[in-house]
Amino acid sequence: MADMQEVLERQERETRERMRRRAASKRAQRELDDQLAIAVALLDEESQSRRGSQEGRGPNVGRHRHSRGIVYGVPSSGRSSPRERKRKSPASMMAVVIATPGGPEVLQLQEVEDPELKDNEVLIKVEATSLNRADILQRKSMYPPPPGSSPYLGLECSGTIEAVGKQVSRWRVGDKVCALLSGGGYAEKVAVPAGQVLLAPPGVSLQDAASFPEVSCTVWSTVFMMSRLSAGETFLVHGGSSGIGTFAIQMAKYWGAKVFVTAGSKEKLAFCKNLGADVCINYKTEDFVARVKEETGGKGVDVILDIIGAEYFRRNLDSLSFDGRLFVIGTMGGAVTEIDLRVVLSKRLTIQAAGLRNSSPENKAAIVREVENNVWPAIVAGKVKPVVYKYFPLSEAAEAHLLMESSKHIGKILLLP
Repeated sequence: MADMQEVLERQERETRERMRRRAASKRAQRELDDQLAIAVALLDEESQSRRGSQEGRGPNVGRHRHSRGIVYGVPSSGRSSPRERKRKSPASMMAVVIATPGGPEVLQLQEVEDPELKDNEVLIKVEATSLNRADILQRKSMYPPPPGSSPYLGLECSGTIEAVGKQVSRWRVGDKVCALLSGGGYAEKVAVPAGQVLLAPPGVSLQDAASFPEVSCTVWSTVFMMSRLSAGETFLVHGGSSGIGTFAIQMAKYWGAKVFVTAGSKEKLAFCKNLGADVCINYKTEDFVARVKEETGGKGVDVILDIIGAEYFRRNLDSLSFDGRLFVIGTMGGAVTEIDLRVVLSKRLTIQAAGLRNSSPENKAAIVREVENNVWPAIVAGKVKPVVYKYFPLSEAAEAHLLMESSKHIGKILLLP
């Protein structure tokens, strides 16, 4: 009996010792986890501070980016567990990346980090993005994005808002929108200043809404805001079958102008005619200066929107009326030319040029509000319609670029993530 009692006491002592060691081991593990968390937090703070200094902003100490772009503070203890750190790691998306400057084949669909959301921005889950000639130039390293902009292609998009920055009041998560971008449209998500966002127009599919931001902002700002095209005036747009051209035809007719276009085939000219163009000129077989003079009784047109540049410059001046306005938005036909100032002086001509992409966010926001007030009613009324030639999946961006460079399309080409 005494022996049995001794065995029981020994077993009890051994059990207490095991429990003590287990508790000590857990305390040690917790302390190790805490020390590791503190070290990681300090490294995060140092890294964020360094990035903030490089970007001209104060350090973003103690802040972690949620996967949807909203910024949250770390726990009050200043530490996070390994599980929390894993959950807060940057989320990823698919985007078209330029592997190296070159032809369409350099475009590759890759996994990249989600865009960082700033306080004055919204995060859009992209439904569609649209090709522009600027994308081709950027692919060739001839047109870099503005400083601080997304390195990815894409100057416009449509989609659904997934998150909003702290300073954004107008937009809400779930809003269906389209937006003017400085880059980043060739991706599943994009962050954009709230002032460059428009509500997707009713009556237009969310996909097709991606065809409007760049062309509407370009045409409204150049033809109407700066060149002051008025009802009853005459307007010539080169490249009438392009995305810019097909939109400009519709908007100028809606505004009450007489529209002249140039294009390179019967099919394209017929399409422009159906959109409302009054005078359609095949630049391959006709002298557009002579045709303009013929149609205007020798007077010339009041406003010209030109995407060609040097090759057409002198002929554009000859095609303008007294007090005529030329606006150049492209250099497909060269960038260097000569000018006879006597022609400009004698006819009191105005020559302007602009690139929308490098405008300030404030200027873009002002243009977007003008578009919302003046262009969107025409779209909602069905007077201006999207012209989409073909849709490609995002993975076929190279094929879409080949089509654009062939100039066989009419209107816009869209990419769908």
